Formats: sequence, C-alpha cells, structure tokens
Amino acid sequence: MATRLFRHPDGALPNTLALSYALTGYAGGLWLMAVASWPWALVATLWFAHALIISAYLFHEFAHGTIFTQPAANTRGGVLMTWLTGSCYARYESLRRKHMRHHVDRADVISLDTRALLQSAPAWVRRAVLALEWVYVPAVELLMHAYVIVLPFLNPQHRADRSRVLAIVLVRSSAFATLAYFAPRALFLYVIAYLIMISVLRFADAFQHTYDAYAIADSERVPPDKLRDKTYEQSNTYSNLASLRWPWLNLLLLNFPFHNAHHEKPTAPWYRLPVLHRELYGDTPAQAIPMAKLLLPFHRHRMKRVLAEDYGEVDPRADHAAGFVGAVAVSFLTAV
Repeated sequence: MATRLFRHPDGALPNTLALSYALTGYAGGLWLMAVASWPWALVATLWFAHALIISAYLFHEFAHGTIFTQPAANTRGGVLMTWLTGSCYARYESLRRKHMRHHVDRADVISLDTRALLQSAPAWVRRAVLALEWVYVPAVELLMHAYVIVLPFLNPQHRADRSRVLAIVLVRSSAFATLAYFAPRALFLYVIAYLIMISVLRFADAFQHTYDAYAIADSERVPPDKLRDKTYEQSNTYSNLASLRWPWLNLLLLNFPFHNAHHEKPTAPWYRLPVLHRELYGDTPAQAIPMAKLLLPFHRHRMKRVLAEDYGEVDPRADHAAGFVGAVAVSFLTAV
C-alpha cells in the first residue's frame, strides 16, 4: 500500500501552494531583480524577500514534521529551505534539535550569548553594533549567522563540520560571484531582500515569549530554577497577530503569529492554526497582542534589547506591550 505524500489529507493544497510560492518567488524574483526595469526590480525584491520569509517558516513546519508523511521527506524539505534562506551552514538536524528544546524545555536555549560577548568586547565594537541597530540594521542577527559559519573553527567539538562548511562557503561564494559578474544589481537587491527577511523574522521572534534565555551546550540541562509547566508556557507565550479580525493577513507569516496555539499543539499544521486559536482562546484571547501595538516597542527598545538581561514584562491590565523589550538572537535559523 502506497504511503500518501502529505501527512494530512487536507494539507495537499495549502502546502503545495506554499511550497510553490516559495520556490517561484525565489527563482522568479531573482530573475526579475536581474533583468527587469528598476521599478519592477524593486517590486521583485519585495516578492523575493517574502519568498525567503515563507521559506523560513516552511523550514519550521518541516522541523515539526507537519508537511510530509515520511520523516525523510520532511528532512529533505527542511534542508532545501535552509539553502534558500542562507541558513544551510548549520546542519538541519542541529537546527531542529535546538528548536525542539525550545518547546520541551520551555526556554530559549541559545548557542552564543551575544549580550555577554558585546559587553566584553572593545567599546568601539559595542558602539558600532548599537549604531547599526539604531538605523535598523539587524547587526546582532547577522552576528549570529556569522557565528554559525565560524563555529566549527572555534569549537573543537564541531571540527567534523569544517570541510562541510568550507564546501558550502565555496558553492555560495561562487554563486554570488557569478551573480555579481552577470547582474550586479541583482546581488545588491539580494542583500536588501535578505536583510528584509531577517528583520521581519526578528520582529516576529522578538515578541512571542518572555522565556528565560540560556547559552548552554546541547548536553546541558536548563537549570531547574522554576516550574516550567504548561501554565508557565502559555502565560509566557504571546500571539503577535497581524490581525484577528482578518485572519488571512497572518498568512503573510504562514500563520506563525498564532503562537499560543502552536505551542499548545506543536504538531498542528500552519493552515489549521487560526481555527485552533479561536477554539482554544475565543475572540478576545488574553495573550494576543496586535502587531500594530508592537511597532512602537520594537522601535523604542531596538538598542536596549541588545544588552537587556531579560525580555521585559507584559501587563495585560495596562498598555499590553509597553514594557515588552523583546528578544534578540533567538531565530530558529541560527540556534545551533
């Protein structure tokens, strides 16, 4: 008896559309960035950036095994998404394992303590990073992506990945060099699109938890300093919705903003999350924060959160997001 391709029968159409959009947006967007007139090339840059964003969230779906029936197929799909998003320097299983710890440990388990690193760095380095963050360049996230590349050369435990990382650097550098030779404008616009992707992902990641963050190795356990049960998980998780009135707007982030529902049932596929969210929390969920209310905290705390010791506090009795500083360096694309 043949095994069906998609894990859920109702997932064939939405997953096919999402995967087709990501692949078409990557190829078509890049081509238009190279050959179209400037106005259309700029539109294509936004299309390409959004295809990268959807690819990132498809990686998240593959990591949870919600798309295909066979684990091997989900792995192959997840690896492809890491190549599209430029996060292929880390092994897919390493990214997946660290993200699963986020769910199991109910904490942000990170590989590099960027706050401690910047505090111990020369003052000019710290000032440079903060200056870049002030002008909305995601310097800390770029630092994390760079760290993934150099990790095998810094940590002997990752020595086995050196040849693999060097090969990937060679392949991607050759591709960028070819693009620079034949279509230098496309390479410039690629960088812009990539920064848009990182900025959108970090905005979403910043306001979904008030967990504790621990820079520990995979073999280390999260300190048992508090009870991290289901109640703790839900009360420290937030659904930063693009819109509750028009749920389809959350499709722009593949329904990732329905984060409380995702944490309540991590195996629920992305296209079921709006209904699950409403079933679990009703029309006025206490943990839902409209993205419109998060724009000001994202702007106001953009430098503070780089060196903040925690993610701030969210008081549903007052201005819901005023004290929400937010997180940095917690992307599932760099947590190795």
